[in-house]
Amino acid sequence: MNRQQRRAEKKQAGGGTSQDLSLAAQRLFETAIQQQMAGRPDEAERLLRQVLARHPRHAASLHILGVMAQHSGHDDMAFELIRKAIASDPGNASSHSNLGNLLVQKGRLDEAVAAHRRSLALEPNAPVALNNLANALKAQQRLAEAIETYRAAIDLQPNEPQVHYNLAIALLASGDMEAGWEEHEARWRTRQFIGDRRDFHQPQWLGEAAEGRTLLIHAEQGLGDTLHFCRYACLAAAHGLRVILEVQRPLVRLLRGLSGVDQTLAKGEVLPEFDLHCPMLSMPLALGTTIATIPGEVPYLHADEARAADWRARLAELGPRGPRVGLVWAGNPRKNLAGAAAIDRRRSIAPDRLAPLFEVSGPRFFSLQKDGPAAPEHFALTDFMGEMEDFADTAALIANLDLVVSVDTSVAHLAAAMGKPVWLLDRFDPCWRWLTGRRDSPWYPTLRLYRQPQPGDWEPVLAEVARDLRAFTSHH
Repeated sequence: MNRQQRRAEKKQAGGGTSQDLSLAAQRLFETAIQQQMAGRPDEAERLLRQVLARHPRHAASLHILGVMAQHSGHDDMAFELIRKAIASDPGNASSHSNLGNLLVQKGRLDEAVAAHRRSLALEPNAPVALNNLANALKAQQRLAEAIETYRAAIDLQPNEPQVHYNLAIALLASGDMEAGWEEHEARWRTRQFIGDRRDFHQPQWLGEAAEGRTLLIHAEQGLGDTLHFCRYACLAAAHGLRVILEVQRPLVRLLRGLSGVDQTLAKGEVLPEFDLHCPMLSMPLALGTTIATIPGEVPYLHADEARAADWRARLAELGPRGPRVGLVWAGNPRKNLAGAAAIDRRRSIAPDRLAPLFEVSGPRFFSLQKDGPAAPEHFALTDFMGEMEDFADTAALIANLDLVVSVDTSVAHLAAAMGKPVWLLDRFDPCWRWLTGRRDSPWYPTLRLYRQPQPGDWEPVLAEVARDLRAFTSHH
């Protein structure tokens, strides 16, 4: 919940929504709001439940508890509480908007848009409600409408960084990268990223001529983002900079082979001297990347030749040579981040649903799933992932595969960056980088997209992949 939403709740709490609370309950409620504003949600929840024990239909308490449950990842509880709040006080705009947010996470997008519009009908031109409506429109892939709605919210509240960041994602997804990268810098002022901002004395490189100077490019966000954007280190080196790359520890050995990089080290290690720095996802802005100038050449990542040769020998011992297909069905759940966890639930597939692929005769399947739910034991799936210490080891195995079929996670980026054929199983509301209305990717020329036709609908995706896998096998 951002500051504006907290202010809205505080206004609601003191603005005629007490529903004839007893004096003792009103004091409990006011104290609960103070505890919530002070960042003590457990104490706030305890007090709000005391209010509801005395006044079970108190809409404000129900609503606030619902929002708190949503932010802690308890969506079903949140849904029930906010529904009760609306039943008790149908005229509260904020409750309808938060219901819309929950409906987005459940993939019920038409209902979500309708809930947000009800909220705006009750409180027109509310910036938070406009932002929430735009999020739902973006999830529906109605990007032009989403962008217009984000801009309406920004007109009303120009300095809210989250809306600028949301607008950036919609612009990038629409292919307007010039405007998108500019807006994307707002991420460093959002609650999600402000704690990760690096405050170096050295200035941030903005693409100016700096031949001979040393540039630190530091990773941000997830492993997949680093695998995706590390290509920009090569471009910086081509501009005459000496490049130091700081990345997540599981990527260090792999990225030490990146062309043009002088030094690669893990986050937390002592940094050498440098003149300039740049967050990795600010490199496209520095180098003026547009949809037409995306640096899509692959491979830019390579497996260690000796390790790849070892795996070549081991796989040869497995028997007759059919097409070797790597599988990934789940991402990192990131349960400590409710929003990221909700996205992971939408992008991941229960492994038993991969059964149509195993009905295709000929391929030998290899697990590339490091963690997450185990595949059914009856699947003919070879699993060496317990031997993988980091991504350099995984790359050596992938070097000996013919195809990788993966949900949207870091292994898909790794295989595509190596130039391997990758079939990406994508959710209905995709990551911005996969754009819209495309089966290919300008970022990775060997990647093919298979996208859900409706939220949560994996059946036609897997049927199409199985069909194409039969053709792939017959031509192998």
